[in-house]
Amino acid sequence: MSTVLSIRNLTKFYGKIQALNNVSFEVPEGSVFGILGPNGSGKTTMLGIIMDILKASSGSFELFGKVPDADTRKGIGTLLETPNFYHYLSGEKNLRIAAEIKGKGIDQIDEVLKKVNLYERRKSKFSTYSLGMKQRLAIASCLLGDPDVLVFDEPTNGLDPAGIAEIRELMKTLNRQGKTIIMASHILDEVEKVCTHVAIIQKGVLKTVGTVKEILATAATDSVLIEIGTDNITQLQQVINAMEGVMESHLADGYLQLICNEKVTAAQVNQYCFEKGIVLNRLNVKRKSLETTFLELTGKVSER
Repeated sequence: MSTVLSIRNLTKFYGKIQALNNVSFEVPEGSVFGILGPNGSGKTTMLGIIMDILKASSGSFELFGKVPDADTRKGIGTLLETPNFYHYLSGEKNLRIAAEIKGKGIDQIDEVLKKVNLYERRKSKFSTYSLGMKQRLAIASCLLGDPDVLVFDEPTNGLDPAGIAEIRELMKTLNRQGKTIIMASHILDEVEKVCTHVAIIQKGVLKTVGTVKEILATAATDSVLIEIGTDNITQLQQVINAMEGVMESHLADGYLQLICNEKVTAAQVNQYCFEKGIVLNRLNVKRKSLETTFLELTGKVSER
């Protein structure tokens, strides 16, 4: 499998603040590659350097096996911030303006509208679109010129659950159609459900990189995730944190998720709580999630 993007020791300073610290990884062709980290971790800075909006302090990168120039970047569709569409114009007319600015893609407007499932609403004014539809139109604009690689910065930022689901399915579809997608996100669930590969970054430092399956498999070998619940969740957390073998706990969807030593069993957790006067109403050994791995690597929940 060939490499679309290769980053080597990328470092960026803003004055005395180090946004990126010797970050290196490769993005394979045909992947959906997630750059995951809390807000302020350096994700947007990295994408800005790749797209020549920012300059690195040191380090280097290659696109398609070479140092990129303006022509190379034309092979990439980029959505780094919300584009300025005209609210009083239709989706179709907005794309025509975008194509004229790009100097390409005029003959692809119908095609890209069909790809993002907006063809039936192509004559509707942009102001009548839902949040998800507006983001899909932005992605349609990225597809003009038929780029092989798509780069998105927080593609579901600000969307409601329905809009998030729309964009998630669209990215999966585009990937099946042969597009390599590089996306930065702080939403753990989004990355786990969409991406094939992930790089986890915290405060500009690369914590781990690999396929999602590899990272989860590695993490699953030395710890176990147990979900528990009771009527007084605050008391439960105070009590369970003192149990030997419990490495960390955090609230999720009204329950307490424990990251435990691999030797800790659900039965031991249940017995420990019972001896402390707590009756559990939920006890479940869960599959290791990317969120759990993120917590172990960074020691904190991603900002949401």
